[in-house]
Amino acid sequence: MMIEILVPELPESVADATVAQWHKQAGDFVERDEVLVEIETDKVILEVLATASGVLETIIEEQGATVLSKQLLAKLEEGDIPAPEVPKEEPAQVADASPSLRRLMNEHDIDSSQIQGSGKGGRITRADVDKVQNPPAEIDNAEREKRVPMTRIRKRVAERLLEAQSSMAMLTTFNEINMQPIKDLRKKYQKQFEEKHGIRLGFMSFYIKAVTEALQRYPLLNSSIDGDDIVYHNFFDVSIAVATPRGLVTPVIHDTDTLSFAEIEQTIKALAIKGQDGKLTTDDLSGGNFTITNGGVFGSLLSTPIINPPQAAILGMHTIKERPMAVDGEVVILPMMYLALSYDHRLIDGQEAVGFLVTIKELLEDPARLLLNV
Repeated sequence: MMIEILVPELPESVADATVAQWHKQAGDFVERDEVLVEIETDKVILEVLATASGVLETIIEEQGATVLSKQLLAKLEEGDIPAPEVPKEEPAQVADASPSLRRLMNEHDIDSSQIQGSGKGGRITRADVDKVQNPPAEIDNAEREKRVPMTRIRKRVAERLLEAQSSMAMLTTFNEINMQPIKDLRKKYQKQFEEKHGIRLGFMSFYIKAVTEALQRYPLLNSSIDGDDIVYHNFFDVSIAVATPRGLVTPVIHDTDTLSFAEIEQTIKALAIKGQDGKLTTDDLSGGNFTITNGGVFGSLLSTPIINPPQAAILGMHTIKERPMAVDGEVVILPMMYLALSYDHRLIDGQEAVGFLVTIKELLEDPARLLLNV
């Protein structure tokens, strides 16, 4: 029975997708629920699974092709695994090659019988010919540069960043915080926290809790512009910037005002794992009223983060560095971190932005206030 392999139903906001990678080739036997191909949209990677065991007869859309929802990708002949064929002794023969490769070999007087084909069934590939031909200029050029197409996710990120730069009156304000209180709190309760909740207490849960409280005090930072209207959001969905092998994505932690520190840490870990494995779904990336990006994990000391449209602001966290600070007239070495708040000046005035950032600073420097809501 021939089975059609189709593109999954794409989300309403996604017009088309790209065939990112075939994991199986025509003629391969596949088991039910094995991954056949990955489809890349502007936001997520979708895995297309075999709906039955059988032989992948034909691949209709090759890697790089643009496809639509429910479009035919391949055909699979359902059936059990074929019995292995008994190899027959055959006389030695010259490895096969495509017509274009045969022309190339003729142009350079290359004897095909002297080439050991590395392709399927001993077929000669371009790499085999290049190895024999060994032209210094081509090898030199290949070593000097490499050209690969952008992934759809990378192209979409580029478009959105350019859109933010060109459509917003973006401004960044800075502050710094003393991270010693949070470091002391983590050191004191890390063991008990991990034993009770099965996850380590990180910095991000403090950042998200502080941001959520500040958004409640400064609702304009939790709003967006829609035409000539200001849309105030009465819920708190915080996006976190995550670097993945396919590019930067911003999965969303929903309703952060209702989550505990442990629930936030567990959600962050789950999203990070899904991001690295390419398993983030459209729901994981949908929404978000405010973004936190933590360049500090890569060693960034200071940056001006770019807003994630249609949001109105983004908070950049940075690496923690010990620096001499004046405390009560004395020089003390403290772990300090810069905060950077980029905001859309069309919507948010400096007073609101600075007040918001100072609130985060005060909450993080005295984390007990996060629990007491003061």
